[in-house]
Amino acid sequence: MPETSDNKKPGTLPGVRIGHASDFRGLTGCTVVLCEGGAVCGVDVRGSAAGTRELAPCMPGHLVERVHAVFLTGGSAFGLDAAAGVMHYLESRGVGFPAGHSRVPIVPGAVIFDLNVGSAKARPNPRMAKWACRNASVEAVEGSVGAGTGATVGKLFGVEQATKGGVGFASMTVAGGVLVQALAVVNAFGDVVDPRNGAVLAGARSAPESTEFVRTSEQMFKGKHRKTFGATNTTLVVVMTNAGLTKLQATKVAEMAQDGLARAINPVHTQFDGDLVFALSIGQRRADLNTLGTAAAEVTARAIVRGVLTAKGLGGVPAARELEH
Repeated sequence: MPETSDNKKPGTLPGVRIGHASDFRGLTGCTVVLCEGGAVCGVDVRGSAAGTRELAPCMPGHLVERVHAVFLTGGSAFGLDAAAGVMHYLESRGVGFPAGHSRVPIVPGAVIFDLNVGSAKARPNPRMAKWACRNASVEAVEGSVGAGTGATVGKLFGVEQATKGGVGFASMTVAGGVLVQALAVVNAFGDVVDPRNGAVLAGARSAPESTEFVRTSEQMFKGKHRKTFGATNTTLVVVMTNAGLTKLQATKVAEMAQDGLARAINPVHTQFDGDLVFALSIGQRRADLNTLGTAAAEVTARAIVRGVLTAKGLGGVPAARELEH
């Protein structure tokens, strides 16, 4: 049966529950952000290797105004099939877009590639996704769980010299009692760095047995590169707020949140990353849009850092907290 971590953070936004299902043998998993009452959703894709489902309802001009969950998964494109478990769960609870005699749950989603870490044949399935929904909590669990189970960062020299990634969560309150939160699945090609000083927190190591980080960007400037990285990367983020937003405004928040990736990952948004940010509006509080976007970037950067600092080593890939510097 899938497992969850005991490492918990403050509660999620009212109206949101987060669930994880993890396969610790195959080293993959999935994560669901449930918003059964409906949420306005915007999305911004910056990576060039994204794997997605149902993004159209997140875009201005689409008939459907609200989504009912966001699904994040390992297993590359194979993992997208697991979203059926989320839809079945929501349908059983009468949640979905009204369509005549039925309701159709709207569940946009995105994937990371983790097939090179554990078993290439291990993929999240609908049963795992449904389990994640049933066990979703208002407490945000972090670390090597859910879609972050097989996540790694710093892959200039391949997974053998990478560091473990994972799921991170961060929250802040801005003027007017407006809450802004971010959940990040950190599986970047680049290094995760401290936004305050640029120090590498987790990333490529100088050798398979080494505890020493090498700065990926500097190595690339010196000519150290691979002609093909494979689709082994991607950082996924879900930003959530209790501010009332239109889809166009939520899309702007997602765009500004991408600055958080740029602060905490270097290099970022590469040709081989599928970096993507969802922004969910659940509530009606009034807020300045620029302030919201600025806060979204801040919590995104913090969540990415948390994702590598709370991760644990799996599949022979060490975690940052296990390495001595």
